[in-house]
Amino acid sequence: MKAIVQREITLPKLPSASGIEVVGNYAYIIGDDAPFLYCFQAADLTAARPISLFETAHFSSGRIPKSLKPDLECLTAVALPDKESGLLVMGSGATAAREVGYWVSLGAGQPPSAAVYPLSLTPLYAALRALLPKGLELNLEAAAATDDALLLMQRSVGTAAGNLVFRCPLGPTMEFVQHRTSRLPSIDVQRYELPRIAGKPAGFSGATIHGGRLFVTASVEDTTDPVADGAVLGSFVGIIDPRQPTRSVLPAALALLELPGGRAYRGKVESVTVRRELSPSHYELLLVTDDDAGGSTAVFVELTL
Repeated sequence: MKAIVQREITLPKLPSASGIEVVGNYAYIIGDDAPFLYCFQAADLTAARPISLFETAHFSSGRIPKSLKPDLECLTAVALPDKESGLLVMGSGATAAREVGYWVSLGAGQPPSAAVYPLSLTPLYAALRALLPKGLELNLEAAAATDDALLLMQRSVGTAAGNLVFRCPLGPTMEFVQHRTSRLPSIDVQRYELPRIAGKPAGFSGATIHGGRLFVTASVEDTTDPVADGAVLGSFVGIIDPRQPTRSVLPAALALLELPGGRAYRGKVESVTVRRELSPSHYELLLVTDDDAGGSTAVFVELTL
């Protein structure tokens, strides 16, 4: 498997990109310290009018302070059984302020209209915490939805024990977070063995579903703190099978992101979407990065399986 960076562009006025998803002709991007869902033409990343997720008085500097931000890290397109479709946005859950989410129902138009509904994710996150290995804190970094499951990716920096995927039944979970039922869905947990750089394990950072395949990204930071940032050592991209048994640690064969010529790409990849399927084993991916100083980029990558 090879993952080669083709080009990289700056995303101005979009701080701390943390999630990307393509729906129709539009690419939607969230930032972990921004109150907007940013909208772009998927073909060329021309910016459209952003969608306001929530009101805040703390965005005057262009970034919500770390102690106050909702840390929106998870973004996925969801098609519900009742045919309603939209985008699910979720905070990381690493602190009480980060247990929030939003359901964005997309309408028609150019760009599409949107209705935004806030979600309290505290009950769901309490259930996820109870499934973590002892000593680890909840820190969700990515989400992806299949026809029947919502997959939530746990990132535990500095340890391989916390690279987990929570597999939640899609319909019951959406009913629960939208407060249409008080019945907690059953949740399965998978643990993955991710690659290392300089002895430090990678942690999940992004995910998307395309053609029934689960594409993921993972990055390596020199830190053990789920809130504090560390030096980025590199990032990976690849495909994993979320339907494997949950009883053992599962291998994840991911490719290190490289620049043309073979040098490792050192950006901090935060999310992934599939821009084009060139063949059954050849894809053009669109990644987003965050430099931990408020800067964001979009990275075009060719992945060959």
